Amino acid sequence: MAAKPITIVGGGLAGLTLGIGLRRRDVPVTVWEAGHYPRHRVCGEFISGHGQEMLARLGLRELLEGAGAVSASTAAFFSTALAAPPRSLPARAICLSRFKLDHALAVEFKKLGGELREGQRRRDEDFGEGVVRATGRRAQAGENGSRWFGLKVHARNVELLADLEMHVSSRGYVGLCRVEGGAVNVCGLFRRRAGEDQAPQNWRDWLRGQANSPLHRRLAAAEFEDSSFCAVAGISLRPQRAAARAECCIGDAITMIPPVTGNGMSMAFESAAMAMEPLAAWSQGGNPWAQTQQTLARRCDAAFARRLAWAKWLQRMMLAPSLQNVLVRFVSRSEWFWRTAFERTR
Repeated sequence: MAAKPITIVGGGLAGLTLGIGLRRRDVPVTVWEAGHYPRHRVCGEFISGHGQEMLARLGLRELLEGAGAVSASTAAFFSTALAAPPRSLPARAICLSRFKLDHALAVEFKKLGGELREGQRRRDEDFGEGVVRATGRRAQAGENGSRWFGLKVHARNVELLADLEMHVSSRGYVGLCRVEGGAVNVCGLFRRRAGEDQAPQNWRDWLRGQANSPLHRRLAAAEFEDSSFCAVAGISLRPQRAAARAECCIGDAITMIPPVTGNGMSMAFESAAMAMEPLAAWSQGGNPWAQTQQTLARRCDAAFARRLAWAKWLQRMMLAPSLQNVLVRFVSRSEWFWRTAFERTR
């Protein structure tokens, strides 16, 4: 009996990783991707937690290292007024631009015989049997009177105090980490409230932060690579359950975790890895599609529920101006708080 084909809609981290895993199980796979490779994406470009274990298990860690991935071992938090000294990460992380990473995964998928329909948007809205949604976030116009959006650019001539820096302000936060080739990824999540007229007018001012803040000083002499700039709007940070979806979903198509955790890329890889076995079994005549989808949803919800709950709490704390300096002090003084916040969001 011939294996039944699987269609993956979305060729980001989750979609391509799933495609690679299924092709290694001789499953016919087609990935639809509306964009082209290589391309820049709004992303922290920081992989930590269980995602690294999944990459090693799938034999993809070497692929990232070959593309120039950089190791990260320290992190530091900053408010607009205070700075916490660098702390060692409980476990090393790796940093690699999406420009390099997505392209490397796409090449590997095609090398394994997968069909990649690059630059094509799937018009059929039927996400029924044999179709997996990996299209990323679900756009949302607003949330509690605010509109969330993300900005990202690579920069040079930036000296970092730690491998990963997180700068918080009343408008959101900006993460800095070094990626391949000596560039620094500058990625921010911001909110614009209804009726707000004092917000910055261009992306450079958003990313540089308030005058005289640690972030502004850090980026004072930065040389931005304009070709790497990208933006995304309509971001929703409300935790969602996979079991509530009517479709078979992986990655951000299930839910986004607040970017401050640095765990979004990891969750993409993890959900793809959890999907491989049940989808391969369905392709080879195993369980019915509905049961396959339910199995995957239960696995994802069980794996992600606790970290999403902790991430929601941490996000609220980071975005409350009255608590931001408290957070920085906790990070600098409490080893328990530092390790707990890191481990519970992974």
